[in-house]
Amino acid sequence: MIKILALAVFALSLAAGGAFAAEAARVFEEDRFETSAGEVTVTFIGHGTLMFSFGGRVLHVDPYGKMADYSALPKADAVLITHEHQDHLDREALKHIVTDETDIVLNGNSAEILGRGRVLKNGESAELLGVRVEAVPAYNIVHKRDNGRPFHPKGEHNGYVLNFGDTRIYVAGDTENIPEMKELKDIHAAFLPMNLPFTMTPEMAADAALSFRPNIVYPYHFGQSDPEKLVNLLKDSGIEVRVRKMS
Repeated sequence: MIKILALAVFALSLAAGGAFAAEAARVFEEDRFETSAGEVTVTFIGHGTLMFSFGGRVLHVDPYGKMADYSALPKADAVLITHEHQDHLDREALKHIVTDETDIVLNGNSAEILGRGRVLKNGESAELLGVRVEAVPAYNIVHKRDNGRPFHPKGEHNGYVLNFGDTRIYVAGDTENIPEMKELKDIHAAFLPMNLPFTMTPEMAADAALSFRPNIVYPYHFGQSDPEKLVNLLKDSGIEVRVRKMS
């Protein structure tokens, strides 16, 4: 069962009884998933930035300081970083939430920049806060820089599949509708980017969703693209599209 908490004033409290201060002036959207491992809350910070809370723990994904005041957000028990571009690897944001105990999983280039963290290559997996995290490819085929180099080269960057018990959530990172998506299985919810010219068009995102058929698709990191186009493209597919504030 999925509970939707839209336009909720952001507040998190740990099961152990501790409480985190929040940005009182900010309003975030949250969705809640009931999983075999317990309730998981997804907080939509904005852009490519998410936060998962579960079992009294907090997992930040690609924290980006332009989306929130990270000095007011919960400390990270763990962080996932998809790649080293500044809007995904923001060292200033990380300074506010990372402690000596924070477990960071990231790609190789990001680890070289940060000087810490556990590197996962495409196809590798690891346990993170009791959650199995699978690193999957994220790259461009069509969209490239003027010099012909893809914005996101194959083999260098990660997407992640998070396994909360029997519930699998796919955070695609910056990618196009690559062939490897057809190999994804049993995805309950998928975050797919539509930030042109760096990632996918709505048509590409629809093709991606149809290739592995998650139950729910969230367009995220969509910049100036209209997420309602994806809603229309998938309206008869049986795939639910949920639009949140993720431009």
